[in-house]
Amino acid sequence: MLSTAALRAHLLAARLAGPVATSREESLRRYRLFAARDPRVLLGLEPEYDWSFTELLSLMGAKCGVSVDPANVSGPDVIDPELTIAALHAFADRLRAAAQARLPVLLGTGHPHRLLGFYAALASALSAAGCRVLTPAHGRCIDITTRFGVRTHRLAYVRGIAMVQAPGARPTLSEPGAHSHSPLPVRVALGSAAESGGPLPGLVIGDHGWVCGAGQLGFEAIGLGDTDDPALFVGEAEGRVSVAVPLDDAVRSGYYRPLTRYVLNRACLSQ
Repeated sequence: MLSTAALRAHLLAARLAGPVATSREESLRRYRLFAARDPRVLLGLEPEYDWSFTELLSLMGAKCGVSVDPANVSGPDVIDPELTIAALHAFADRLRAAAQARLPVLLGTGHPHRLLGFYAALASALSAAGCRVLTPAHGRCIDITTRFGVRTHRLAYVRGIAMVQAPGARPTLSEPGAHSHSPLPVRVALGSAAESGGPLPGLVIGDHGWVCGAGQLGFEAIGLGDTDDPALFVGEAEGRVSVAVPLDDAVRSGYYRPLTRYVLNRACLSQ
């Protein structure tokens, strides 16, 4: 089993934590947009509290380890690896509980080119433990607002993981789906599951809109969030996201493999 010390060293070496690729400028910009309740950064969450920029900065300092100094406005943002490790422990605990209860699970990602392998390993382990990995609304078309306007995407499942595929795209192993922050896919998936009378997930696992959108609808949700994703951490603070793990969510896909092994071992789900 990968030791906690080895995991910490890997987080820093791979820049999953410590100084990360996400810029301080981008994080601060998105905190201001969240404070203004811009739907592009709410990720499907409807905050109960009227978060100010200053309060968001303080929260992200506590949850991620970013600087709480508003005068610090440039350079790479920073994630405290100790906070990442603590959140990974909580994440693993929720996986173990889901496996023990054999809960149906739904997994989805807005970063399929980076995080598919991480989630697919979780899906395989949960399936082996007796959890049903749900795939509702496969092939359904969804209109999503992008920076290029409204585009029709298709909801698809690759290795049991939900994602959206762009119109006209030809998915490949390295680019299986499109980058997306939208909560619409999880709303469509959950709505389809309810309409069909099929099982609803006891746990939703993912990132971006998959976590916040599911949590907002009352489903237990856990996932990964970068320093420019305040919605996940607000959702956790307000009780609609069970676990938000702070880390860079867009490094090379292979860099997440040690995290996969660590989480599955801690959850007693190693295959």
